[in-house]
Amino acid sequence: MAKSIYVGNLPWSATEDQVQALFAEFGDVQSVKLVNDRETGRARGFGFVEMEDPAATSAVEALDNSSFGGRTLRVNEAKPRAPRAPRF
Repeated sequence: MAKSIYVGNLPWSATEDQVQALFAEFGDVQSVKLVNDRETGRARGFGFVEMEDPAATSAVEALDNSSFGGRTLRVNEAKPRAPRAPRF
């Protein structure tokens, strides 16, 4: 079963390909999604990676608090998104 991994404190210049290469050392990466600001289109410094377990667990343990692009990554298992109130 695929696990979603939260990756935070990414450098603004990070690309999905770079993040995929970083996580690929631990196993097959199914998808990478970096989050951009809706209004400016600029990177927000975090994203999500999907991998199969146990590779996902290994990647989280190895990469949390590691250095990437001069920044210390925050890596953990993503929590399900909380339901949002409707916008009016």
